Amino acid sequence: MTNIHPAPLIRLGIDFGTTNSVIVLREPNGTTQTVRFPTPDGSGVETCRTLLALWQELNAGRQQVERAVGADAIEAYLDDPSETRLIMSMKSYLAQASFRETQLFGQRVPLETLIASFLRELMKLARLTPEVCAVTVGRPVRFVGEKADDDLGEARLRSSLAEAGFSDVSIMLEPEAAGWKFAHRLEHAATVLVGDFGGGTSDFSVMRFDPGSDNPTRALGYAGVGLAGDQFDTRIIEHVVAPYLGRDCTFRIMGGEPLPVPIEWYSSLARWHRLSLMRTPRILNEIAEVARTASEPERLMNLIELIREQNGQLLYNAVSDAKRALSTEDAATLRFRQKGLKLEETITRADFETWIAPDLEHLGKGIDLAIERSGLTPHDIDRVFLTGGTSFVPAVRALFSSRFGAEKVELGGEFVSVAEGLALAQPKRVDA
Repeated sequence: MTNIHPAPLIRLGIDFGTTNSVIVLREPNGTTQTVRFPTPDGSGVETCRTLLALWQELNAGRQQVERAVGADAIEAYLDDPSETRLIMSMKSYLAQASFRETQLFGQRVPLETLIASFLRELMKLARLTPEVCAVTVGRPVRFVGEKADDDLGEARLRSSLAEAGFSDVSIMLEPEAAGWKFAHRLEHAATVLVGDFGGGTSDFSVMRFDPGSDNPTRALGYAGVGLAGDQFDTRIIEHVVAPYLGRDCTFRIMGGEPLPVPIEWYSSLARWHRLSLMRTPRILNEIAEVARTASEPERLMNLIELIREQNGQLLYNAVSDAKRALSTEDAATLRFRQKGLKLEETITRADFETWIAPDLEHLGKGIDLAIERSGLTPHDIDRVFLTGGTSFVPAVRALFSSRFGAEKVELGGEFVSVAEGLALAQPKRVDA
């Protein structure tokens, strides 16, 4: 009788992030391969936006729920914002006992089901099947929220993975994963501050790495700040883009004194999905009515064009490109075009750093709090490891250099460090 041996499971790490998610495969020879998600030009990208779009379509006489994630979710939402539910920041609710479900198309849907739907669609994009994968997924040392229940957060994460079809699941601390390669280069025990910057949150964890010991990784202190790269984009929009869209204009009612245009129109500029909600006849007509007596009507018409033609994503891409350029250059040009508007504005790094100064102060407080909670001082930190796109901003790196010394600071992979560590490391039970 011939013994039939099951095929070995595919080992992978998933960094399920608040803003972006990443999948890394571990090859049998120990190397890693980052999954690239499809793009229209065929080049692919290493990250998928953690977005889930849900809508209904008529199929054989019955309403059927359709799903899309990442860039496809954005496209589906922009195609019909009023009939499409866009689910964002799912991870932020995992440890919140007050949030258990939401109403979707007349049914109550648990948070775990939403996350499972996202993970299934994510795996489809990666051309992977959950049932044949052994997955390690990261979790923060402390979940988001003032009253976060960390045990609940991990339990819900595990339930979501099981509902998505994964049967071989391990959970690992994200800062441990982020610093995995870094830690394995250490010849001696070291106390390391790991800074993990996402799109919407920044997490700081003081970790004790002790190679060869019975307890090689310990979390000593932590802190989280609810801002990161997306907030820096918002500052550029406020200072460079919004004036071209009429934010500083005035208008008159029946020939009276000049009044400022409604500022709430511009609060939506920082979030593309909110901007799409303004694409209604009522709001567009309100803007057009104000433009009739505005000091610079053409600028308000630019806002109408941006909303009506759904150019928000193009604008945000241009802003992000300029921000990234400022990480290596002293100045960058923000270029954006649409009908009636050709925006080419030079932004200096000095101006950018002035704009983000309040945000840098918040990040600095988060760093200090992590050190304080660890019971240590900055002098006790042996090394600093930073990962995530925001860590490449010189002013952000300076926060760490000024506290710990530039010689201690090291940068990791811009987006894939956590997922790569998850794929490579031998996970164990989390005791946080």
